[in-house]
Amino acid sequence: MEMKNALFVVVALLLNGGFMFAQSEVQEFSQDPKAQFRLYRTTNIWTFIQLDTVTGRTWQIQYSVQDDSRGASVLSIENLAEGKVPTPGRFTLYATSNMYNFLLVDQIDGSVWQVQWSPKPENRVVIPIRP
Repeated sequence: MEMKNALFVVVALLLNGGFMFAQSEVQEFSQDPKAQFRLYRTTNIWTFIQLDTVTGRTWQIQYSVQDDSRGASVLSIENLAEGKVPTPGRFTLYATSNMYNFLLVDQIDGSVWQVQWSPKPENRVVIPIRP
């Protein structure tokens, strides 16, 4: 009888641990790759990057539990697809191992830019990467 009790305790602990782990994960929702606007998670819990997938324009989106800390800041307002056919999903972002940097890719012509977000406005840049 004691063996059954011990087995029950072990199984209960394993199930409880798995349930707690599942609840601690952040749920990611799939995004439509052809949508005009997409949000990309950064490793900063308060910051996202918003991308206009047609033009390549980017914004740093800050949310907060305090009213004075939330808002949007322009990273690049330049239309990177100027003179090209407007195509939803043309641009996408790839995270790098540096928490402040992403690579912005024109998926049609292969152009690449470094997108750097920052809490400090003077450190926010979008720089073309030329071959």
